Amino acid sequence: MSFKDGDFVRVEYSAWRGSDGSLAYTTEKSVAEKNGVSTEGNTYGPRLIIMGKNTIITGAEKAIAGMNVNETKKVEISPDEAFGQRDPGLVRVMHVSDFRRRDIEPRAGMQVDLDGTIATITSVNSGRVTVDLNHVLAGERLTYEIKVVEKIDSVDKKVEALAKMSNLSPDSAKVSANSAEILFGDKTEKDANYFINKSAFVTSVFRYLPEISKVQVREEYAKKDGEGSVSEKQ
Repeated sequence: MSFKDGDFVRVEYSAWRGSDGSLAYTTEKSVAEKNGVSTEGNTYGPRLIIMGKNTIITGAEKAIAGMNVNETKKVEISPDEAFGQRDPGLVRVMHVSDFRRRDIEPRAGMQVDLDGTIATITSVNSGRVTVDLNHVLAGERLTYEIKVVEKIDSVDKKVEALAKMSNLSPDSAKVSANSAEILFGDKTEKDANYFINKSAFVTSVFRYLPEISKVQVREEYAKKDGEGSVSEKQ
């Protein structure tokens, strides 16, 4: 089997840095724990890759394209097909006050969001902060170990997979003709993140499933105990 552009594929993978052999990233909790990098709150499990849509680095996608379901492969990937070469022009010096205005107390090793770009603070000295806007893995030759877990063919399942990619868990997803209907029940917390993720999800459906031209999102809310009641003052 080989995969083509637009295919939905679930994969497990781990990446090791060529510079020192350390684990850079993994989708498997057991691998993270074995390498001492497991962090509470991290989400592990197979990742959705949409072939030809830049959902994984180029070198890994090329490897996946020629694989079969349940096949495991180890590949070495050059910086040019990973996170690019390091650009010295992306290393800058800022004043510590630039961070404090953002309610950030800078320290070496911290990753910060600077106007939508993730930067790594490399040093803090005499009121000056050196930041590196290169990707943390820029310039690294990586070794990827990849396992293809599943190919998703059903459009219903593709819609569910896109929802999960946006950190949502729909109660149901049904596709009829060119329309998708998704239900988020009362157990789904409808906080600010939910509405942001919902917008991203709908956008991804239109982007990755061209056969769908309409998305209907249904929401259910259940009254919590005590809501709507009026307490008596004694």
